[in-house]
Amino acid sequence: MPFKDIPPEARPREKLLARGAAALSDAELLALLLRTGIKGKSVLQMAQELLQLKRSDSDENDGFDGVAGLLHASADDLKRVKGLGPAKRAEIVAVLELARRALAQQLKARTVFASPDAVKHYLQLHLANKTHEVFAVLFLDVQNRLLALEELFRGTLTQTSVYPREVVLRALHHQAAAVVLAHNHPSGTVQPSRADEALTQTLKTTLALIDVRVLDHVIVAPGEALSMAERGLL
Repeated sequence: MPFKDIPPEARPREKLLARGAAALSDAELLALLLRTGIKGKSVLQMAQELLQLKRSDSDENDGFDGVAGLLHASADDLKRVKGLGPAKRAEIVAVLELARRALAQQLKARTVFASPDAVKHYLQLHLANKTHEVFAVLFLDVQNRLLALEELFRGTLTQTSVYPREVVLRALHHQAAAVVLAHNHPSGTVQPSRADEALTQTLKTTLALIDVRVLDHVIVAPGEALSMAERGLL
């Protein structure tokens, strides 16, 4: 249905104002960001096309998986949608950055483990939809508040080389009292491997030498996150 034929009360902006943002679909919320379509393609059609967009480096079956994946799209990925100019691409990419900063602000203002779900969401926004493995560390102060998040190592889809010495150096740089380790599984499963468990113990032992505690190791994938501490694996 052409956008002009949609009843006013069913249009995204009017619907949001009348019923709240939760009443809108992913495509409708995205359409509000895009604002206008192009000739022959309504703004809702463009929004739906974006939600079905595939990464430029993906295979045929590896799409963005809806709005969560779209928010991890690069500016180059978004260029492939006809009618999506620089301004609109910038707005979409900015949404993710705003979400990251909002969660980071929460974690810097309060004890990290006062809100474990916020930690998982924060890490998912950073790592979950990457196509390669990334090993990151949350550096925390003595009150377990966030000092910094750093992506320290990158690997292939199946293996990441992590050097304990580099983790120690960065912990000393931030004067961290504790850390939360994190990495993603591009395969989609968050179950820790034996290598994950061995790496966790190695880093725990190494960091203990400088009085830095390993509080958790979180594994993330699209839509999922696992805490090794909650599983009793620390």
